[in-house]
Amino acid sequence: MTEDKYYDLKLNNQLCFPLYAASKEVIKRYAPALKKLDLTYTQYIVMLSLWEFPPLSVKDLGEKLFLDSGTLTPVLKTLEAKGLIVRSRSAADERVVEIALTRKGKDLKDRALAVPLEMKKCHPLTSEESQTLYELLYKLLKTT
Repeated sequence: MTEDKYYDLKLNNQLCFPLYAASKEVIKRYAPALKKLDLTYTQYIVMLSLWEFPPLSVKDLGEKLFLDSGTLTPVLKTLEAKGLIVRSRSAADERVVEIALTRKGKDLKDRALAVPLEMKKCHPLTSEESQTLYELLYKLLKTT
């Protein structure tokens, strides 16, 4: 039997593919729940970050979400237009843009409580499997 020199190029041997496909599918499953909040997935993860760590600079938010400012800026503009956040220059350093929640943005948090509950119904993983996957994914993120 000869060894296949293209073994490493097979789709089934790529870690990136199931990560990509699973990510896409999971995010798609969020859409109905997020539609009720009038949020996209990216807007949702921005709001999650601001509910947990208010206020944040654009730089800090980007680091938490693994997003660059070119991706964040249009999302933040949309959230600001919806009245959920305000952006302002830092008094200490005007080069820094800080993001804070408005009252409407803070109030949305209560309505968002339903999202994680709905998402737990959308996958076949046990709590233990979910925790293991979570830990493994963050282990991958820490090496990048």
